[in-house]
Amino acid sequence: MHHAQTFEAHGNRVGFIGLGLLGLPMALRLATHGFAVVGWNREAERYDALAAAGASRAQSPADVAEQCDIICLCVLDHVAVDAVVFGPQGVAEAHSRRPRLVLDFSTLAPEQSRDIAKRAHAYGIEWIDAPVSGGPAAAETGGLTIMAGGSTDALDRVQPILAVLAARSTRVGDVGSGQAMKAINQALVGGTFVLLAEALALTRELGLNPALVPTSLAGGMADSQALQRAWPRMASEDFVPPTGRAAQLLKDLGHVESIRHGIQLNLPVLEAATAQYASFVQSGHGDDETVSIARLYATRPGV
Repeated sequence: MHHAQTFEAHGNRVGFIGLGLLGLPMALRLATHGFAVVGWNREAERYDALAAAGASRAQSPADVAEQCDIICLCVLDHVAVDAVVFGPQGVAEAHSRRPRLVLDFSTLAPEQSRDIAKRAHAYGIEWIDAPVSGGPAAAETGGLTIMAGGSTDALDRVQPILAVLAARSTRVGDVGSGQAMKAINQALVGGTFVLLAEALALTRELGLNPALVPTSLAGGMADSQALQRAWPRMASEDFVPPTGRAAQLLKDLGHVESIRHGIQLNLPVLEAATAQYASFVQSGHGDDETVSIARLYATRPGV
């Protein structure tokens, strides 16, 4: 409750727009830690759990902005961010023009985030890009990793929120820097998942028991959280319910590709991993669990 009490001393409630796989557990965590959460989501059924936790429901993003000085976003992409901020009944259409701060947990390209922040500034809205890593399980427990771009003063203002949501939050620079760091994160995640999928296929071809791999390699140079957490799900095909979607990771890898092209940097391994996710999504698996990329390799007899 301490974080909420500190926050209330600043005269702020917390708005939360976007109650998806990550947004809902994040908003629930704030609500159950004493914050006065005002939520909005396009799909009405997502409100039930939040309402049960004591949060209130806004009628639109503009309504959230009327009630809250600090507004969290966790939506699909830059199109969705643009819509809830600048679209009809968006945050920018709130009647009151008092200063507000948007804490955007969505994943965008760095230039997209900087452009939206610049446009928002004309409406008296300060911007922090704060993409997250860790998935729904970490969102439920407050174990997210957050990489943030924005002014030091702005980050200080939202520290009580970040303290509840994240095990680690780091200011990595000005607006857009958080998204740049998230691109590094997604490059590592996407490349690692494809490599794990290929190693799993090799394991099966060699007649080894896939279940023994994480234990056998624990503590060595090949060990990682991905090996310990993603590999068992790949090996057992534990893909339902999804903790992330292949199309979403491909979208993020597309941001990495755009950055790479822009600076004319040749990254052949990452290009290959992106191509594998593109092939998987284009074959109809965009809504499937991210680590089900392993199925792309399960095409040989007996595999």
